[in-house]
Amino acid sequence: MAKTRPCGARPIRPRRRRSAGEIDHLKDAMVDILEDSQPMTVRQIYYQMVSRGAIDKTEAAYKGIVCRLLGVMRREGRIPYDFIVDATRWQRKPETYTGLRHLLRDAQRTYRRALWNDQDVYVELWLEKEALAGVLLDVTMEWDVPLMVTRGYPSLSYVWSAAQCLASKDCPCHLYYFGDHDPSGLDIDRKLEAQLRELAPGADLTFERIAVTQGQITDLDLPTRPTKKTDSRAKGFVGGSVEVDAIPAPRLRDIARECILRHVDREALERTRAVESAEQGTLQRWLEAWDGAA
Repeated sequence: MAKTRPCGARPIRPRRRRSAGEIDHLKDAMVDILEDSQPMTVRQIYYQMVSRGAIDKTEAAYKGIVCRLLGVMRREGRIPYDFIVDATRWQRKPETYTGLRHLLRDAQRTYRRALWNDQDVYVELWLEKEALAGVLLDVTMEWDVPLMVTRGYPSLSYVWSAAQCLASKDCPCHLYYFGDHDPSGLDIDRKLEAQLRELAPGADLTFERIAVTQGQITDLDLPTRPTKKTDSRAKGFVGGSVEVDAIPAPRLRDIARECILRHVDREALERTRAVESAEQGTLQRWLEAWDGAA
């Protein structure tokens, strides 16, 4: 018996399958994006593909094209696995050594003198999304700057702990916030700043949202998404929502670096590095003496 459809219902059209050539074109586009912009998150690659007009701005395109093809290309060896970062899942394990020599060698290799102890200010970067931590981590680690991840609205315990650190500083504290431009995203940093000021009332605190800003949305032509109607703060919000993931990874790192470098005293930095080099030399001599005694 032939199947019928309800009167007035739209006919169901089969989804057109992409040709092998079209799939190769999509793969080439993602490789091109990653060539000069790694590491990136999958979500960032998705937004770059949308910006190029290569795919539609839909969740189906995100999961069915970007996520799927990136997995295929990594298994094929076309994209190195470490080009894609995921900071939402991490291993918990104590640091252990095979012996004292291993400890001393590791200390000599990794020793760094605290950079900000010799500066007149203190700097932190705050980030709404844990998935993007791997994108900014190279910059914050290079400059010995804490990267504070809120994962949406941070817990009061987390904010209290951060406030105690700020309260202990006897110098100006500069905090830079990276978050989504949407009703809740704009409310997170407002509430966070208020809580930090309440819990560290004596701190000399400057708090600035550095991304996403309205100027960046215009200047970088960032792709928007419809504002979630379920967001209780959506009333009165004007324009489309923009996720911080939409900012290209190199630009995000540049923004972070610029925030940090505006506070670095170069002369103090050179003195710190000179002492650090001398102390690394001392550790190297200890290691050589250990080897000689053995």
